[in-house]
Amino acid sequence: MPRVQVEKIHGPARREVFKGLAAFNRQAVDKPNYHLLTVTLRDGNTIVGGLAGSVWMDWLSVDILWIDEKFRGKRHGTALMKKAEAEARKQGIRNVFLNSFSFQAPKFYKKLGYREFGRLKEYPAGHYRSFLTKAL
Repeated sequence: MPRVQVEKIHGPARREVFKGLAAFNRQAVDKPNYHLLTVTLRDGNTIVGGLAGSVWMDWLSVDILWIDEKFRGKRHGTALMKKAEAEARKQGIRNVFLNSFSFQAPKFYKKLGYREFGRLKEYPAGHYRSFLTKAL
């Protein structure tokens, strides 16, 4: 009889769960086309900002965008987003989605042409989480 268990070591269990879901998805979608996309901002050899995302089923998901505080306000975030969008276009990707907390950068993404399609209020308390998308 199977049992439900909370894992203390996450890596192997998460990989197995991901592998099972990926196999299931392949049955529904012939070529899901999953891969990572990472774009960095470097000062010499030091990473001072970056974008981490993934491509799956012909959509780009921007998971993280971060700029070191001393490099903010200099259009580096815009440059990272434009580079990621250009790379996605080269791969035939036509859409992007992402999410941002109200204390992060939803206004920044809207200036880049993203539109909000959903919002979770009071997540966390006193803030909201915004879900945005853009057609490439």
